[in-house]
Amino acid sequence: MIYKTTVTKMGPSAGDFLEENMIILFKDNAPEELAEFCVLHEENELNGEVVKGDTITIAGSSFKVTAVGEAVGKNLRALGHITIKADGAMEAELPGTLSVEANELPKIEAGHTITITR
Repeated sequence: MIYKTTVTKMGPSAGDFLEENMIILFKDNAPEELAEFCVLHEENELNGEVVKGDTITIAGSSFKVTAVGEAVGKNLRALGHITIKADGAMEAELPGTLSVEANELPKIEAGHTITITR
């Protein structure tokens, strides 16, 4: 397992991004102005680098990673903060973006887990 965390809270506007097949992930110490838009989580341990072909499982639904922005590892390790887009892109749109296969993302609630495996 490369990464595992548990969702603690959904920011009030996080669902708006989820409807767009996007998750903004941030550790639960996110600044208040950002937390409103984020899926907040607790533990934050990255064991290795995330690469294309890895599998991310969000609330029991699995997706293949299609692109990894150059800052994903650094941001995830330091802040627990990345953007996950279910757009199937082969190149990440932004340095902190993790793209996964195009599919509808699941509804997320406190207590759900997010894992990344190889």
